[in-house]
Amino acid sequence: KMEELLNLTQQKTSLKEAILLDYYTAGFWWAKEMNFSLIQLSGFMDLLNFALENLSSKHMTLGDNLKELERAMTAIGETESGERSVFDLSSFSIEQAKAIIDYLVTSLFKHYKAYEYLFHSRREEPVISNE
Repeated sequence: KMEELLNLTQQKTSLKEAILLDYYTAGFWWAKEMNFSLIQLSGFMDLLNFALENLSSKHMTLGDNLKELERAMTAIGETESGERSVFDLSSFSIEQAKAIIDYLVTSLFKHYKAYEYLFHSRREEPVISNE
């Protein structure tokens, strides 16, 4: 079902799609294990997407992405892109917010260079032939 939601059609042959599927699926199950409500689960998945989009589409550095996450989580003013924070995180307790930050650090920010490589480096297509 996650493949359909993310519109991933080549996850069996595309390393990038396989990694994205793993990233979102792992986040979803972590949130389920935390017993998040549906509203909390939706907000958490939005945060995962927000952080990954900052890296993949906006080419943010690790420092800038952490600043944007801080702004989003504290809902202070506008984000660097000029958008108001769209996250309503009032449904999370302080302990849950700390757990979310720990999860994002462990799942994305500790591996930031690998994700940057995934999204921004040119890779040669493998050539498959009868030889």
